Amino acid sequence: MIRKTLGIVCVVLISYGCHLKQKEVFDVDESLQYCVEQADQTISQIPDDEKSLPRNIAPESKEWNYVTYQDWTSGFWPGTLWYLYEYSQEPNLKEVADQFTQYLRPLSEKPATDHDLGFQVFNSFGNGYRLTGNAEYKKVILRTADTLATLYNPAVGTILSWPRPVPNMEWPNHNTIMDNMINLELLFWASKNGGDSSLYQIAVAHAETTMANHFRPDFTSYHVVVYDRETGERIKGVTHQGYSDESMWARGQAWAIYGYTMVYRETKDPKFLDFAQKVTRPYLDNLPEDFIPYWDFQAPNIPDEPRDASAAAVVASALLELAEYSDKALAKEYRDKAIAMLEELSSPRYCPEDGNPAFLRHSTGHYPNGSEIDYSIIYADYYYIEGLTRLKRIREGKKPV
Repeated sequence: MIRKTLGIVCVVLISYGCHLKQKEVFDVDESLQYCVEQADQTISQIPDDEKSLPRNIAPESKEWNYVTYQDWTSGFWPGTLWYLYEYSQEPNLKEVADQFTQYLRPLSEKPATDHDLGFQVFNSFGNGYRLTGNAEYKKVILRTADTLATLYNPAVGTILSWPRPVPNMEWPNHNTIMDNMINLELLFWASKNGGDSSLYQIAVAHAETTMANHFRPDFTSYHVVVYDRETGERIKGVTHQGYSDESMWARGQAWAIYGYTMVYRETKDPKFLDFAQKVTRPYLDNLPEDFIPYWDFQAPNIPDEPRDASAAAVVASALLELAEYSDKALAKEYRDKAIAMLEELSSPRYCPEDGNPAFLRHSTGHYPNGSEIDYSIIYADYYYIEGLTRLKRIREGKKPV
């Protein structure tokens, strides 16, 4: 295990932590440097084995709970390290990012066990390839895309999310969850970088089928739709991790905003841009004044409900990209609100300054299950640093992605 500190970067810097006073312009470099320092704490503490990928930290704890490469969140820690390397250019971060990325290689060599291969492999090997051009990374990405495609059901038009019994999913019928929209990026990328063209068609079909079946008239989303696996007929919509089947679960809506923005980028089909803007509207219009959602917009005890910093981080990152494709008025709204989200997440209310090595606190994983409520969670950290990185690029006159 590489256990060096990030000396070159950190020695010359004052420990910034989170923003302690209001500033006229949000200091993205200060927040990125805070992330470097927090990651340095994790690197110094993480066990020396491949079974230790950070997943979460309990509210009163200062220690990560770890998972193996098989957990759906396994790609977020190496992906976070790649973003930190992109910012700092610290050689040690590149080494650590590669080390943790390699732990996920078996995912490209085994049959698919669920749809999360995009979260796992594209966040890790994908970011690594983007920054290094390592040909071995590319091979892993392409093999994994082919593996993900084996879950596609042409009778339904979507990728099967959970190929196993899950409560209320009518197994063995076909289930598709909103999170799966993010995994389509792996298929799009592979189809344009040496993979079969069918991967592109699968991704488009999944996005179109989800668009037709996953949303209510007000453009809020169900978490899951269950289909008849033989006929493709829609059986029901379920909000598995939300307050009720008809409520707007914050992170589910965040996945929709992020996912359809990405699909527009990859296809340039105007219907996906229009849809991304439509699913963004109910989320933005119902936010509290500080721009950080409660875990579900219809949770019964607001304002005494847990927040979900992870949903805020996902949406902030997505809005910075969506602004690039939108007309002037919408672009300004999206960019201003994304910055407001990142600034609030960068405040002492959300950034630990008490020895907790995560970037953010106050995320909610699976409230109905009593799981990860008010935790620090690794995917919140990932999308937070992605959002910060995108904002820095925009301020430097570059495209956010």
